[in-house]
Amino acid sequence: MWEYFDTRARRLGILDTKLAQAAAICFAIVIVKLIPQIMQLSIWWFVALAILCAIRPLMTFYGSKAT
Repeated sequence: MWEYFDTRARRLGILDTKLAQAAAICFAIVIVKLIPQIMQLSIWWFVALAILCAIRPLMTFYGSKAT
């Protein structure tokens, strides 16, 4: 299954990747507009979530190539 999705993801170019990123941002904005109480959370929740989401890409980018 991973090989299937890996081959599909390799077909995406930079434009496709950035459009998917923009779609995710727009989706997040829609969620915030529908549930405005989310923005009343402490900033530290967002910082922690950003760090958790960044761990895997940073490890992939800066990690060793031991595969």
